[in-house]
Amino acid sequence: MCGRHKVTDESTIAEPGERVLTEVKGVEIAVFNVDGEYYALANFCPHQSGPLCEGPTQGRVTVDDDLEWGYDDEERHVVCPWHGWIFDVTTGTNIDAEQYAVPTYDVEVDDGVVFIVT
Repeated sequence: MCGRHKVTDESTIAEPGERVLTEVKGVEIAVFNVDGEYYALANFCPHQSGPLCEGPTQGRVTVDDDLEWGYDDEERHVVCPWHGWIFDVTTGTNIDAEQYAVPTYDVEVDDGVVFIVT
């Protein structure tokens, strides 16, 4: 899968939290807008092959070293709609078990057109 693959016009996913699904050489990939930055990951949950990127995006509950609870409201986590596994859209890593991750892809924007680079 070497090359640059057109996904959509930037206006399609202009709002933070929006995403678009596409297929590149048989692999379904989602491009997410996270606060104006674009990230792409495979639409595949390693748990039981669920459609990961079709799940909701959300923030994350946090606990600091003093056991103070907080909430990171940046919607950069995607929740697998099948069993609730949560992955960081920006890294592809499961937030509870780093040994589980999904492939990520570089994204470029050129003249308002979004591309996945493989």
